[in-house]
Amino acid sequence: MHKAPSFTLGMEEEYLLVERESRDLAANPPEAAFEACKDVLGDQVTHEFLRCQIEVGTPVCETVEDARAQLQHMRSCLHAAAAPFDLAPMAASTHPFAEWSRLTHTDKERYNALADDLKMVVARLVICGMHVHVGIEDDDLRVDLMAQLTYFLPHLLALTTSSPFWRGNVSGLKSYRLAVFDELPRTGLPEQFAGYSEYQRTIKTLVNAGLIEDATKIWWDLRPSNKFPTLEMRVADVCTNLADAAAVAALFQCLTRMLYRLRGKNQRWRSYSHFLIEENRWLAQRHGVQGELVDFGRSTLIPMQELIEELIDMLSEDARELGCETELAHLRTISQQGTSADKQLALYRERIDEGASPQEALRDVVDFLVAETVAF
Repeated sequence: MHKAPSFTLGMEEEYLLVERESRDLAANPPEAAFEACKDVLGDQVTHEFLRCQIEVGTPVCETVEDARAQLQHMRSCLHAAAAPFDLAPMAASTHPFAEWSRLTHTDKERYNALADDLKMVVARLVICGMHVHVGIEDDDLRVDLMAQLTYFLPHLLALTTSSPFWRGNVSGLKSYRLAVFDELPRTGLPEQFAGYSEYQRTIKTLVNAGLIEDATKIWWDLRPSNKFPTLEMRVADVCTNLADAAAVAALFQCLTRMLYRLRGKNQRWRSYSHFLIEENRWLAQRHGVQGELVDFGRSTLIPMQELIEELIDMLSEDARELGCETELAHLRTISQQGTSADKQLALYRERIDEGASPQEALRDVVDFLVAETVAF
């Protein structure tokens, strides 16, 4: 019998760097701005593919509360370090009006190779995400839980949507980020494997063919991390509001523990076809937390608010054991008040109704996002 997982947490967030005056993305921010961030955060801050992006990562955390405190510290430090350069970090998965064609990628070997390999598909990648790692040290258990957790990926997406705009347009989607990201190869729902050895053999096929160097080029919504003994949830938009981010991390951590708890009773979550889960993924991408998902057992649509109440109730034991009851309960606030995408759209429509031009309204949305990123 394998040892119980640690269920430790790690979180990564990607931000966009905005010019404070124009509210547009900083196409070519000075390297000194990045160095100023690195001076205060060290290796916890890194470049991303585009020069207008920056990424932070927490150390291994025992609780969601610890991870939240780390992210709060890092957001505050980035905000302060970027200010002298008239820049600000913005936690949103797309910029309301930026044009991808004027942006440049970071001049690093890995990113140069990506740009050469993926061409326009990766040049359009002006998107940011949030990744949540949960410690599951046993390899086969990690792959088994990945298969079961796939069912919940649409729920996690719906709760995080923060990308309703693209190039100055209302996209009609709460997560346009996913529409951009899905153009890349090796994305979407994770494949199902009989065990870790089958997963390794599958990855090795592409490595041996010279298509990828390692599993870091597998960009599924959920994957076994190539660097850590964790399951890495990647479907989420980056949450503008930090409390929302903590709530979604708590949900993912609790779901992982709940499925492990079922396993101890020789039970498991029912498996559904990717075809059905993809439909829920689309509904989450399109409508977010204000929409509905399909209950496959009943073949009917259920409002997200109702599904969130079911999740909070089902995971109460796990939240208590993991010390994240407060964070999990915040899911209810997200369902009632909406995600970042809902708030962005509401502000945009309010400003248009007041007589603002679309460009003025979009600039106000950027101001809201910059402020909300550090509103703790």
